[in-house]
Amino acid sequence: ILNMYRRLAELRNDHKDVTNKIEKNLEVLHSTKLTRNEQSIPRSSGISAPLHGGLSQNDPMEEDLVTRLPFAMIDDIADGSPAALDGLLLGDEIVKFGSVEAGGRLQERLVSEALTSEDNQVSLLIIRQGSPMNLTITPRKWHGRGLMGLPFQL
Repeated sequence: ILNMYRRLAELRNDHKDVTNKIEKNLEVLHSTKLTRNEQSIPRSSGISAPLHGGLSQNDPMEEDLVTRLPFAMIDDIADGSPAALDGLLLGDEIVKFGSVEAGGRLQERLVSEALTSEDNQVSLLIIRQGSPMNLTITPRKWHGRGLMGLPFQL
């Protein structure tokens, strides 16, 4: 019975941790949506406002990069890691990592891309607070875990 109470306490703590992470990510998600809504201008205004990195809202032929769904959100960045040093921030949503976009066998493809690109720059397409951005990151060995210090929330 004591083991069951101990296990129950562990599960409650795990539940609290997961709930806190969900809460934090929801705050980031909602702040991103708020930023997107503030950037858009109604079509009836007759103004062709730049939306999401210079794409026009009134031209349906242009691809809106935001419609390409992100496959991961950065929910933790290790201090001093390549990801932190290269400019990634908490809440950034990754749309493309090198040649990897959303799809099947995602984890396997991400690991392969990072390993084959070690010590070389990899281009990233991210969404930061509702706006697409292009960055580069250099996967490399450092004092921490992995090549980037960047656990993904897939």
